[in-house]
Amino acid sequence: MSTVQFFRTFLFYLLLSSSSFVWCIISVFVAPFLPFRARYRFVVQNWCRCAVWLAKVVAGIRYEIKGQENIPDQPCVILAKHQSTWETFFLCAYFEPLSQVVKRELLYVPFFGWAMAMLKPIAIDRSNPKAALKQLASQGRARLEQGAWVLVFPEGTRIPDGQIGKFSRGGTALAVNSKLPVLPVAHNAGQFWPKEGWGKKPGTVQVVFGPPLFAEGEGPRAIANLNDRAFAWVSQAQQELGALDPQSTAVETANDLA
Repeated sequence: MSTVQFFRTFLFYLLLSSSSFVWCIISVFVAPFLPFRARYRFVVQNWCRCAVWLAKVVAGIRYEIKGQENIPDQPCVILAKHQSTWETFFLCAYFEPLSQVVKRELLYVPFFGWAMAMLKPIAIDRSNPKAALKQLASQGRARLEQGAWVLVFPEGTRIPDGQIGKFSRGGTALAVNSKLPVLPVAHNAGQFWPKEGWGKKPGTVQVVFGPPLFAEGEGPRAIANLNDRAFAWVSQAQQELGALDPQSTAVETANDLA
């Protein structure tokens, strides 16, 4: 990393952490008095837009979007490739309101966790996979019925650029049981915001929204088939973005929602 990029990255983290601390404190006192949709805009969407803007202006991480026409009018289950923190910021800013699967422990973090708890996340216990799966099914369906998008990272964890993790069936099961499609999302954010280390590389993240995928039937077979199709689309899109080695195989992960 060059000296200039080092200082740009340092400044980015300084501004990001400072804005997060201030915004979370304000949100804890303001958000409880707002209805859910306005609360989401105030607490999450505005700050995540700020984070994406800081990444662009300070760290030099720009972005381009393709496939916006594929996004359904009705909220559904979003299945996104997971490589970094950038896509979390971006998707939370782009979709409104959005509920995502998070580790339950995050809700215990002072101010940050308290603010997050007011946004109806699906906070799972990673030590209990079966309970986590049931929780995604019940709470996820409730969020969809309330008009919120549900974001699931089917790999379960961030996977380094050039690789892909096996997809859990939790997200597709939620979609099939709710009679809604899944919206696959591919990107190459890991090339500029790597999983390991704190360094950032300037460049342009390519975000691609795929066509909504509907289940063919019902039950476990339909869930497995839809999951395979979503994995196939994301894998192909990642290869086209130059973010996946054509010879690579799916990486085994400790996925809570297998």
